[in-house]
Amino acid sequence: MRVAVIGAGTMGSGIAQACAVAGHDVTLLDTSEGALGRAQAGMKSSLERLVRRERLSESDAAAALARVSPQTEFLGLESAEVVIEAVFESSEVKREVWERLGKVVSDTALLATNTSSLSVTEIAAYSGREARFCGMHFFNPVPVMALVEVVRGLRSSEAAVAEAKAFVEGIGKTPIVCQDKPGFIVNRLLVPYINDAMHALSEGVASAAEIDEAMKLGANMPIGPLALADLVGLDVCLAAGQALHEEFGDPKFRPAPLLKQMVRAGKLGRKSGEGFYEYE
Repeated sequence: MRVAVIGAGTMGSGIAQACAVAGHDVTLLDTSEGALGRAQAGMKSSLERLVRRERLSESDAAAALARVSPQTEFLGLESAEVVIEAVFESSEVKREVWERLGKVVSDTALLATNTSSLSVTEIAAYSGREARFCGMHFFNPVPVMALVEVVRGLRSSEAAVAEAKAFVEGIGKTPIVCQDKPGFIVNRLLVPYINDAMHALSEGVASAAEIDEAMKLGANMPIGPLALADLVGLDVCLAAGQALHEEFGDPKFRPAPLLKQMVRAGKLGRKSGEGFYEYE
C-alpha cells in the first residue's frame, strides 16, 4: 500500500519504519529538513540493530529504508491509501495539519491520528472526513512495541475501524479497539502511575533509582515508572496528564509540580539526554 506519515519525530519515524518493513511504500512528510535527516539516521540505526539481532536480513533492512521517501511539501498525497499523522501533541498544530490534508488526500483514504491524549473526534472534525477517520495510537519505541490502540471516534465508520485493525495487523502489530475517552486504555492507567512516582520522589520517599528498583522487584515491572517516563518523554507525560486533568477534573490526574519544572528546564528524558537519569 501507499502510506503517508506526517511528522518525522520519534513516533513518526518509528511508524514509517514499521510500515516500510511490512512492505508498504511510505512518504514521510515534515516541514523540517533537519527532522527528516534525523529520522533517516534513526531508522538506519534501528534497522541495523534488528539485523545484528538477526530479526531482519541486511537486504530486507536496505529495502525497507529505500521504501521511505522523505519530503517537506504536501505534494503527491492524493495517492496515499493510508494517512497517519504523528505531529506534536497540540490540538492547534494538529488542526492546521488536518485542514491542509483534508484538501489534498483521497476521499477513500483511511485517515488516522497517533494522538496519545487528545480527542480523536475533535481531530477528525478538522479533516472534514470523520467517517474515514480513527485513532491509531502506537507506542514508543514503535519497531519493538506490539500494541496499537485503534480509537473509535464518535463519527468513525465501522468500515474505517475494520480497515485500521487490518492495517495494524498487516504491519505485525496487535490492535485493540477502544472508545474515544481521555487517555484511551493505556495512558488512562499509566499516566497516573507515573505521576504518583514523581510525587513520591518529590516527597523524599526514596531516590529515583530506588523507586524504580522497588517497582521492578516488588511488582514485577520490566522497567520502573521514572525510567519509563524518560523513555516516553517528560513533555509527552505532561501533555497527557494535563489532558486527563482537564477532561476529568479529578485531582488524581493533576501533573506533579516536579514534572512541570523538569519540562520547563528542558529535561525531557532520553530524547534530550537528561531526565530522571542521564543518557549519552
